Amino acid sequence: MKVIICDDQAIIRDGLEMLLKLEKDIEVLGQAQDGAEAVEMVARVQPDLVLMDLKMPGLNGIEATRQIRTHYPRVKVLVLTTYDDDEWVFDAIRAGASGYLLKDTPREEVIKAIKGTAAGKTFVDPAVAGKLLHQVADKQAQPSTLLTTKLTEREVEVLRLVARGFTNADIAEQLHLSEGTVRNHVSAIFAKLEVADRTQAAVMAIQHGLGQA
Repeated sequence: MKVIICDDQAIIRDGLEMLLKLEKDIEVLGQAQDGAEAVEMVARVQPDLVLMDLKMPGLNGIEATRQIRTHYPRVKVLVLTTYDDDEWVFDAIRAGASGYLLKDTPREEVIKAIKGTAAGKTFVDPAVAGKLLHQVADKQAQPSTLLTTKLTEREVEVLRLVARGFTNADIAEQLHLSEGTVRNHVSAIFAKLEVADRTQAAVMAIQHGLGQA
């Protein structure tokens, strides 16, 4: 797995690189000190994942995430920051971040999140998840029909499981479908809901009451 580290503090970048180099299946392709450098580096070396700070001088991590996800949708962005303010959390998710971790996250959890994010899973710090759920609770006035009218009955079933954190393989087993069929359903859901990835689809599903078990 090829990774880029983006943070405006050299000591943080160096520490993360030392941590990741202990993992045999992770290769650090480079470090970026701001969002603009991260975008340029992604274009040049095509990593699998960018470990992204948010508040940086010049181009911040949210705008860098938006540019990366727009122009290089295959590249995942995992936020690692000290900021858990609602504005940062929701803007990062809307920009296309696949996960959101705080810098006090234990190092083994950071490694797990990096590998999981590259595999298509979503990792959100519990403190941040609490804010997200709080925000969702304030938006329960949005009727699920606004979403379900756009999707087929099967797509709604798939989206409900995406919102619960299921992988394509999990969904295939749960609904007795092939993985290829699930992938097609997920792609159709993304197109119909005009979202970039599973994180954004899951947020929309939860907002419309489709995330419950």
